[in-house]
Amino acid sequence: MTTSGGVPKRSLSQRMELLFARLLLRLPERWMLGLCGGRPIVVEGQALHPEMQLLLAARSWRGGATLRAETPALARKRVRDEARMYSGEPVVLGSVRDLEIPGGPGAIRARHYAPLDASGSKPLLVFFHGGGFVVGDLDTHDEPCRLLCRHAGLPVLSVDYRLAPEHPFPAAVEDCCRAFVWAVEHARELGADPARIGVGGDSAGGNLAAVVAQASLGGQGPWPAFQLLIYPTMDRGGPERPSLRQFAEGFFLTRADMEWFTLCYLGERVELHADPRASPLRASELRDLCPALIVTAGFDPLRDEGEEYAAALEAAGVPVRLLPQAGFIHGFLNMAGVSPAAHAALVSIARALRDLAVTEAAPPRPARN
Repeated sequence: MTTSGGVPKRSLSQRMELLFARLLLRLPERWMLGLCGGRPIVVEGQALHPEMQLLLAARSWRGGATLRAETPALARKRVRDEARMYSGEPVVLGSVRDLEIPGGPGAIRARHYAPLDASGSKPLLVFFHGGGFVVGDLDTHDEPCRLLCRHAGLPVLSVDYRLAPEHPFPAAVEDCCRAFVWAVEHARELGADPARIGVGGDSAGGNLAAVVAQASLGGQGPWPAFQLLIYPTMDRGGPERPSLRQFAEGFFLTRADMEWFTLCYLGERVELHADPRASPLRASELRDLCPALIVTAGFDPLRDEGEEYAAALEAAGVPVRLLPQAGFIHGFLNMAGVSPAAHAALVSIARALRDLAVTEAAPPRPARN
């Protein structure tokens, strides 16, 4: 067994902050609320989980850094540092190895996670990380991928697609489609059944997973067997939804962050907002898509987009399960190393993924004419 995979070590200050955060998040809930002013945050009758409330307060105490920054490079460093600070000890798996997907304009970095029980041919999740198409990488999402692999009991291939603004739309889409095709073609090497390979991701990665799944309808690649969309961004430039108005500030992902990400990814090309490859919710045809598991967070400005997509899939006759995580904020996937509640939520998602991949995965089908 190995827990390797190239994840950088924490600095001493990061280790100390992680220890302090873990101690705080194991206090009784009333004590956690006391540190945040004594009262829970309640919106629409829904209470923010005390662990989420304390983590938000801690971010504010540290200066309230936003996801956006003066430069993309600085934003990426902030996200990497925070992910490293709040990740737990590496989850032990069967193996973890870095690899490269050849072809196209350049090799795509990827990381393959094999479960402890690697016997037989299993479903495979091709995972696209979140980060607004601008930040995030294999290391920022190493822990979530390990936990999904461990608790779903299936291999995961994490893909490090090109980022904007250096590589604007549709570079990320092209990389993710190419990575999925490569995974199907090399399924046996990845310990996977080529007929049971699905796509998934969080936030921007959820968007890209939905786009890859939709591409199969037009005969533009193999047919994914399932899709996992975790608090996905699904509609840029669409109507302002209630969740965006309610959670535009103060809940980790902000309206200003989203606007900056969109500008980096799509530039000034407003017409691209309606392109289904950027806004999958705008797709005119959803029939025959693979079964979907959609996870939303109750205090997330993107919540309503995910719920609308679930409703649209259901209306199109696509098997879909909506798994709302009440009381959680956007990005909780990356808080599992420090927050027991986020860890439990991610384990429940992994188990739902296992059920989806094993019992509900759609067989490969030719694209419709």
